[in-house]
Amino acid sequence: MVTMRDVAERASVSVTTVSHVINETRPVSDELRERVLTAMQELGYQPNLLARGLRRGETHTLGMITPDSANPFFAEVTRGVEDTSFEQGYSVILCNSDGDLEKELVYANVLAEKRVDGILFVAAGVSTEHILALQAQRMPLVVVDRDIPDVAVDSVLTDNAQGGRLATHHLIELGHRRIGCITGPSDVTPSADRVTGYRQALEEGSIPVDEALIIKGGFQYESGYRAARQLLAMDDAPTAIFACNDLMAVGAIRAALELGRQVPADLSIVGFDDVRLASFANPPLTTIAQPKYEMGVVAATMLLERMRDPDILPRRRVLDTSLLLRQSTAPAGASAS
Repeated sequence: MVTMRDVAERASVSVTTVSHVINETRPVSDELRERVLTAMQELGYQPNLLARGLRRGETHTLGMITPDSANPFFAEVTRGVEDTSFEQGYSVILCNSDGDLEKELVYANVLAEKRVDGILFVAAGVSTEHILALQAQRMPLVVVDRDIPDVAVDSVLTDNAQGGRLATHHLIELGHRRIGCITGPSDVTPSADRVTGYRQALEEGSIPVDEALIIKGGFQYESGYRAARQLLAMDDAPTAIFACNDLMAVGAIRAALELGRQVPADLSIVGFDDVRLASFANPPLTTIAQPKYEMGVVAATMLLERMRDPDILPRRRVLDTSLLLRQSTAPAGASAS
């Protein structure tokens, strides 16, 4: 293993001079600097960047905690974070909490102990107390796709209620009146806000909210499949379903087909997220698109800004959603015509 002493001998300088060149701790003449850099290249010397960063109080690493790294929505957000961080010279340590609060808190503590320069919580269920504890350590934080009430913390999310309204309004405009809703696993954002938008759209369309049509899911294919079968088993089954994410919508399509319902002729289905899978579903899925990659870019940018200036006021960025029409929705009664 090549050491600084080897570099010093090759460059005919002191070890101290090599250290100053590597760590930029003292001015060194251009001639000596060139000799040291040439020796490093010839010997293949790799400086200990972590040790150098720790001496400066930084490691050029960021931590990112997501509830499900296999979910394509989080994968696309993560890509935006990683691309932006890499461009600025930072590496990202990705942790998967499986939606488990205890595991999430363990990872947060591990990241803090590893001296990461900042942490992004994506759709986290992290407690208010834990956020405050990290802030007390002066750890820069950004929360993505989640509101943490009564905590002054940087956050980035989409207008989930807007998305729920757009999805439900679209189905109402197609003539549907019995509209099922498959929710996410939580009563907090983003799932709750999407259901709020669903309720608002029904009220605006003078359609009574039937609580029996609101089924709790888990943001996974299987939960969408089970919830759709439950909805379609009703005597007065819905003619349309708003699933609060695309994975559950794909599960609902399978359930409908197994029960002999054609999508969209017999049953219209709208998803949420617009993951890449949505355009390849059969039929291609009408969905609410949210700017996943942009969320990651904005979150990483906000974290880097917070790291540079810890005293700036907390910021909250809300990004718009949009309705993306494909082939999984049709006018009510389309099969009869």
